[in-house]
Amino acid sequence: MTLPQSNDKAPSATTLLPLSDAVQHALAVTKRGVDELLIESEFAQKLARSEKTGKPLRIKLGLDPTAPDLHLGHTVVLNKMRQLQDLGHTVIFLIGDFTSMIGDPSGRNATRPPLTREQIEENAQTYFKQASLVLDPSKTEIRYNSEWCDPLGSRGLIQLSSKYTVARMMERDDFTKRFKAGTPISVHEFLYPLMQGYDSVALHADLELGGTDQKFNLLVGRELQKDYGQEQQCILTMPLLEGLDGVEKMSKSKNNYIAITEPANTMFAKVMSISDEMMWRYYDLLSFCSLEQIAQYKKSVAEGQNPRDIKVAIAQEIVTRFHNKQAAEDALADFVNRSKGGIPDDIAEVSLSGAPIGIAQLLKQANLCASTSEAMRMVDQGGVRIDGAVISDKQLQVQAGTVVLQVGKRKFAKVTLTA
Repeated sequence: MTLPQSNDKAPSATTLLPLSDAVQHALAVTKRGVDELLIESEFAQKLARSEKTGKPLRIKLGLDPTAPDLHLGHTVVLNKMRQLQDLGHTVIFLIGDFTSMIGDPSGRNATRPPLTREQIEENAQTYFKQASLVLDPSKTEIRYNSEWCDPLGSRGLIQLSSKYTVARMMERDDFTKRFKAGTPISVHEFLYPLMQGYDSVALHADLELGGTDQKFNLLVGRELQKDYGQEQQCILTMPLLEGLDGVEKMSKSKNNYIAITEPANTMFAKVMSISDEMMWRYYDLLSFCSLEQIAQYKKSVAEGQNPRDIKVAIAQEIVTRFHNKQAAEDALADFVNRSKGGIPDDIAEVSLSGAPIGIAQLLKQANLCASTSEAMRMVDQGGVRIDGAVISDKQLQVQAGTVVLQVGKRKFAKVTLTA
């Protein structure tokens, strides 16, 4: 792949085009739920030019395959990509197989160990399959940044590195904090923003999307495009979705996530567990409902409708998207059954031996609690049931037989216990 040579002059500004109703609608769709759109006036002109010429804009999203699974927090940006895709623009799903070997330092207080080629390839295989649950795969351009990063070579990498100063790199908040704290910063970490920016040059991106923690990297892309004589991309940052606790950002490490590959019943129940206040945040960032429909929902709640009914609607929307409509209906029925004290239909069946056995040990062996100490705490909190009856005795010895164990609201197991 041949890239343009460096050029000190960026393209000259063109005559301002009028914004049609269609362009203003597209701009409104683009801005929905975003944190920042930089620079809005530039992007409006890109939209107007696209309408005039019939040439779609090139919308870029890069994801490093650092883990094999995606959760709803990841789909916030993917949802925006789908909206832009539905407006007729070209979306580029860029898999950072090269940059993954560097390791993105964004938001981190320590150097992230780079992944091996085997880990990257394994994770990348599932990334696009899962992303296709949101994007239209037939209208998505899939690229790998090793296509242009590998051929760059040592000479090209040195030339690229000369385009940014250490002082500019140290403007990054995470680098500044680590430097002041005396935490090591490896030289290779400075390469990450440069390589991500170089992706925009290679792809001639008109707009790049990312989370708010990616703003610095996205701006580097603008600067490099200017240096290479290209029209600069606009950047769009999306908020980081809070997890089930409503406080921390959604993360597997914080165990406050909803994976997009989770069973329908689990996914539905988790959405229903969010607070009524957080529900509107999920509507803004995850729902494909129109703004008018969301406004109507808010009006209904203000007039006395139970927020639970509105939460059911988004829970069904999300389950339908990642499963299907029937699964969403079944998940609702299961949730209602559980809320009435019923037992779900799809609980795991476990066979264990060693009766009689202490309740804490039984809960651990049935994979309902991670440890016996956690099991004890759940008993103390009244969160353990056997066949629907609350257990308060931490010393209870469970005899041989078949019982239904329940921990909390969502964990069940049908256990057959033998001596």
